Order: sequence, then C-alpha cells, then structure tokens
Amino acid sequence: MNKLLLQQITFFSSVLGGLLALVTLIPFIGQIGFFLLMCCASVFVILFMMRLELIEFYEIKESVLVGALIGAISYIAFSVVYIPVVIILMKFFGLYTNYGVSLILSSASFWILVVLTAFMAVLSATVNAFSAFLTFYINEVIKSMNHNNNENNEDEQFRL
Repeated sequence: MNKLLLQQITFFSSVLGGLLALVTLIPFIGQIGFFLLMCCASVFVILFMMRLELIEFYEIKESVLVGALIGAISYIAFSVVYIPVVIILMKFFGLYTNYGVSLILSSASFWILVVLTAFMAVLSATVNAFSAFLTFYINEVIKSMNHNNNENNEDEQFRL
C-alpha cells in the first residue's frame, strides 16, 4: 500500500468518524450513528473512494486490510471528538445524551479511556474488515454479472 493511499484512507476515515461522533450526540439517532460507525464505516469509505476512482481491489486480502484500517481509524477519530464533547456537556452544562455513557466517561481516568478506546478500535476494525470483505465480494459479483451481460449482448449482435 502506498503512502498516498494510506493518507487518503486516514483522511476519509477520520472525517467519517468525526461526523458520526456528532451524529451520536443527537438523542434517539445516536444509536444508529454508533451502529453505522461500528459496522458500516468501511463500506461507506470504500464505496466513496471507488466512486472517486481512488481505490481498486484485486484481492480479498487488500479489502480486509483496508476495512480494518478504516474501522480502527474511524473509531479513534470518533473517540477524539465524542469523549471530550460528552464530558464538557455533562460537567459544565449538565446535559447528556445517554446518562450511563456520560456518567462513565466523565468519571473515568484518562488511562481507562485510552484502554477502552483501544479495545473498541480493535473491535471496530474486526467488524469493518468483515464488512469490507462483503463489499469486495458483492462488487465482484456485480462486475461479473455486468461482464456476462455485455458478452451476451455482443453475441446477439453477431447473430443478426
């Protein structure tokens, strides 16, 4: 993997993680945002980069590695935005979106938060690696279907 591709993956994953952190702060919608972060972040980033023609996969191994990177980086960016905002809202304004999470985050030590973030980043990387594998597999199936349809259309043209 070249350095430019890694920088692009890091940028898009960080932006997605930060945006989903802000979405997670909204009551009743936060659970959906967190679910998307944990399970579908790699799908969004990979499809976006494929649409911009920045990335193309040739092997399953590449898609799984990129999915794991996206999952871990997006969760770390999520934590960098979400944890300080939750602590500020709880301590200074008395506001919380999820009382249990706000209470745990506001009373935890820095090292507990680091360990929790690392653990959840690994979990997000694992789930997003599988999501990236599914994205690669579905993309290959669609490509093969389009290729078969093009061959059938060409055969019909020659039959005239």
